[in-house]
Amino acid sequence: MKNSQSKSYADAGVDITAGYKAVELMKKHIARTKNEGCLDDVGGFGGCFGLPIAGLEEPVLVSGTDGCGTKVKLAILLDKHDTIGIDAVAMCVNDIICVGAKPLFFLDYIACGKNIPEKIAEIVSGVAEGCVQSGAALIGGETAEHPGMMPIDDYDLAGFAVGIVDKKKILDNSTVTEGDIIIALPSSGVHSNGFSLVRKVFDVENSDITSPVAELGGKSIGETLLTPTKIYVKALLSLIEQVKVKAVSHITGGGFYENIPRSLPKGYSAKIEKSAVRVLPIFDLIAKVGNIPERDMFNTFNMGVGMSITVAKEDAEKALAVLKDAGEEPYIIGTVIKSDGGVIIE
Repeated sequence: MKNSQSKSYADAGVDITAGYKAVELMKKHIARTKNEGCLDDVGGFGGCFGLPIAGLEEPVLVSGTDGCGTKVKLAILLDKHDTIGIDAVAMCVNDIICVGAKPLFFLDYIACGKNIPEKIAEIVSGVAEGCVQSGAALIGGETAEHPGMMPIDDYDLAGFAVGIVDKKKILDNSTVTEGDIIIALPSSGVHSNGFSLVRKVFDVENSDITSPVAELGGKSIGETLLTPTKIYVKALLSLIEQVKVKAVSHITGGGFYENIPRSLPKGYSAKIEKSAVRVLPIFDLIAKVGNIPERDMFNTFNMGVGMSITVAKEDAEKALAVLKDAGEEPYIIGTVIKSDGGVIIE
């Protein structure tokens, strides 16, 4: 790449040599994510991956794509870029594990006003960490410099994940029935949803979000909000191997009311015991400062529940034990009932 440079392109706002430097800086992070499927190094025109299909009767690929929403704005405001990549990975792999798929590989896309190699490498370090946590390989990506499209300090981040599952083991909610138990896996915080409302409530662009807040245990609002989305892949893969899991919901944008019904067949609803939900302090603070009604909170945020898992009543005790052994702190939040109400929280 030594001879690849264009002064004219640089004068227009795009420094292609910065892109080459960014790739070199990120390679050490990408190397951490390599697994048995990786076939080549980053820097080519396509990421190659060998499918691990041994032992699978009918292998099915499961894909997911997502971004971090306006949570990226918090990373930019606080000039902290090493964790937002975890969010990008989490939003994709937490979706495909809901189908029962084991993540195989991940690709990222970063659009920026100006390519600052050190910042891009910092972002990718978080992406790599998310891949390590989920067992996925980071096999490629793209960094695009967009002068004139956004301020030079701004960027956006999105990703794409592919996983694999045996067709007969796909989680499709077909066996969910009345009396099944709904288990919660705690979230690490707001995760990556509802940040347009969060930013409005705290007026983050014009307020002090770096001072300690008593309600948040001495942490600042900014630090609390930037807490990365928790990745549940390894715990759920362990559970799926040992217990008959009927359905899983990733609680993202739309909160309880939108996401839990996606794991229920027609004619059934989730009856959630409101007092059982372990609401995190950040959500109490959002509701208080923003004067937000309780239903809107449950219809926007995860409220402290990152995933809901549905199992038969007789399997609930074992499921809780397996999840605890995997490092989670699961607890029961409700049951499945015959109803067309979707979600009933009381």
